[in-house]
Amino acid sequence: MEWTDRQQRIVEIVKEAGSITGEKIAEKLDLTRATLRPDLTILTMSGVLVARPRVGYSYRDDLGPSPMMERLLQLRVCSFKSMAVTIPESASIYEAAVTMFTQNVGSLAVVGSERVLLGMISRKDIMKASLGKGDLQQVPVGVIMTRMPNIFMTTPDEPVYSAAKKLVQHQVDSLPVVESFIDENGEECYEVVGRFTKTNVTKLFVQIAETRAFLQ
Repeated sequence: MEWTDRQQRIVEIVKEAGSITGEKIAEKLDLTRATLRPDLTILTMSGVLVARPRVGYSYRDDLGPSPMMERLLQLRVCSFKSMAVTIPESASIYEAAVTMFTQNVGSLAVVGSERVLLGMISRKDIMKASLGKGDLQQVPVGVIMTRMPNIFMTTPDEPVYSAAKKLVQHQVDSLPVVESFIDENGEECYEVVGRFTKTNVTKLFVQIAETRAFLQ
């Protein structure tokens, strides 16, 4: 499993200290505790670090995955994804804003025929467009959307853990869930079949906290 440079540095600090609190780790890296929380969560869930109340974090000599991590690696995106919220490329920025509001989502998948993924549009994209002088009812979303191949995606069979890691690493609120196919021109395309969001991850952690059956 690959770690970020910061996660590798955290592991080195904990190894040197034997046991150390999250606050002390943050001080050594000149960061806030909140900034490190996702990294510490990933390292703890993966079994590299062990977290103990009032003691802090220690390095786990047995590098085998923790029971929780083994269970998490069995979970797939298809079991936790939400329904896709899409909009055609020809739709206006105004229509995209209305769709986001009515569907209570932070991003939309822009699709062509057969729900083929063409791009993504976020609240930030719409906010930037609203600062301009153009008529949002006349400008299509294709003008401001992020296009392929610069889109972070997931698939129904991807482990929930790795999809959640993408959300953290790329600082996005959601990932389109796609299934690939080859079109009549021999090009690989991606059909949008759902979305995987930070809310999905949060609901999963609530489920974990509320049931002892998770590790059984």
